Amino acid sequence: MSNSITLRGNIVDVIKERIFKGEIEISDGIIKSITEKKVNEDEYIIPGLIDAHIHIESSMLIPSEFAKIAVRHGTVATVSDPHEIANVLGVKGVEYMINNSRTVPFKFYFGAPSCVPATSFESSGAHLGADQIKGLLQNKEIKYLSEMMNFPGVLFEDKEVMDKLQAAKFYNKPVDGHAPGLSGKDVKKYIESGISTDHECFTIEEAIEKIKYGMKIQIREGSAAKNFDALIPLLENHSDDIMFCSDDRHPDDLLEGHMNAFVKRAIQKGYDPVKVLRVCTYNPIQHYKLENGLLQEGDPADIVVIDNLDDFNIKSTYVDGELVAQEGKSLIITETSETPNIFEAKPIIEADIKVIPEGEKIQAIQALEGQLITKRFSAIPKIENQNVVSDVQNDVLKMMVLNRYQLSKPAIGFIRGFGLKSGALASTVAHDSHNIIAVGTSDEEIVQAVNSLIKSKGGIVVTNKDEVYHLPLPVAGIMSNESGEEVAKLYKQLNKTTRQLGTKLHAPFMTLSFMALLVIPELKLSDKGLFDGNKFEFTSLF
Repeated sequence: MSNSITLRGNIVDVIKERIFKGEIEISDGIIKSITEKKVNEDEYIIPGLIDAHIHIESSMLIPSEFAKIAVRHGTVATVSDPHEIANVLGVKGVEYMINNSRTVPFKFYFGAPSCVPATSFESSGAHLGADQIKGLLQNKEIKYLSEMMNFPGVLFEDKEVMDKLQAAKFYNKPVDGHAPGLSGKDVKKYIESGISTDHECFTIEEAIEKIKYGMKIQIREGSAAKNFDALIPLLENHSDDIMFCSDDRHPDDLLEGHMNAFVKRAIQKGYDPVKVLRVCTYNPIQHYKLENGLLQEGDPADIVVIDNLDDFNIKSTYVDGELVAQEGKSLIITETSETPNIFEAKPIIEADIKVIPEGEKIQAIQALEGQLITKRFSAIPKIENQNVVSDVQNDVLKMMVLNRYQLSKPAIGFIRGFGLKSGALASTVAHDSHNIIAVGTSDEEIVQAVNSLIKSKGGIVVTNKDEVYHLPLPVAGIMSNESGEEVAKLYKQLNKTTRQLGTKLHAPFMTLSFMALLVIPELKLSDKGLFDGNKFEFTSLF
């Protein structure tokens, strides 16, 4: 790292909310002086961008490989919930993320995952009780208690849930929320328990009510859930109460852009660029007490240089004064990673997913484009040889979830929205417990896809007749240890293949991964059966 650097141009001060010409002197990673003066340079110097809530695991990249791509887009830090790997590997998974993140110049701020497993209605690889959470919160590198998805547990004052919230309070660390659609006295009670953020708002009315009770709203635009357009008007009157986050970003989308895309879109909609930048720099730093710089004397030099505020092209990115990206090229060098995992599932046969008809109608899941919520509908089952099978013509496809942590039978459901005309998809990325999830046009195709995954101990797969397309994910069955470019290339190929099989979904694997997420209504499927997210209980297929 060069000892001293001088940057000149239009300096964006998000604290005083002004832009001025001048130069910044950096020495040993710290901003030594900022001088307001006439300079010839027209570039803009801004604080490094921060993603206020993300699961790094959803990029299918380990932290070091994620950082390598993110810095090209001007991101210098993430508030990262390691909930996904914790569901597979417990505390060891969180430690893996921290250790790997230390190998690169990037600021990862991890939380203690509050809901492992997310519910008691599914099987995960680990259970993090209040004692483990206390142990994690004692760690200086753990900045907050991650999203409290068990909102019924908060409302009914479940002892373990309350103990975890109490631990966060004791260590003076903020608590992230997850309360889709919660309103009235319920949301008030949820917030009063000490939960300070939410990234699950679908409407502006919901967001404003939560802000009224003291919550910060994270405007999310991920690969599956997209709430930016609905919520961005909050910038007008509530700019101090919002942050930007991606939550879940798949590798091909990450290659295209990250927080820079949020900023550019907001500016193009006519919002004040300084206020927009404040939302994804100052606000998360204040809320989570992050060790990031904000272009002030004495601050760490976490800096991005862009061409102008309209095009917002990233020229260079600095983390602690170290140049980590320049002209679209990452300068981060990564090292080989280990591949911790748990995988006990054994191959299945068609008889394992046979469904004997027990009524004239089945309850089925309706997947919605760009949403984590689902609807339910009644369908007339298609029956062959006393077996309910996929009804390709009416897009009511068989779906299954299989516990991968111990030997058991698959749970079966039916789903509309995938639109496959042939073949099957299967994945071990299945929120939140990351069991094996699959959907397909025939029992034969589903079994082939699932067994291909079991053989490799994790990944995502598309099968079509004899063809099998596979992206291996050897790290906990949810991440690759390959480069971001390589993973994105394979992932794009899989998406392209699924489109050729008939799906119209923008991100079919991301959508599939959320079909086992029980904490988001209305109807989902866990490894233990069909689940009613409104009543928070199992329900029957027929």
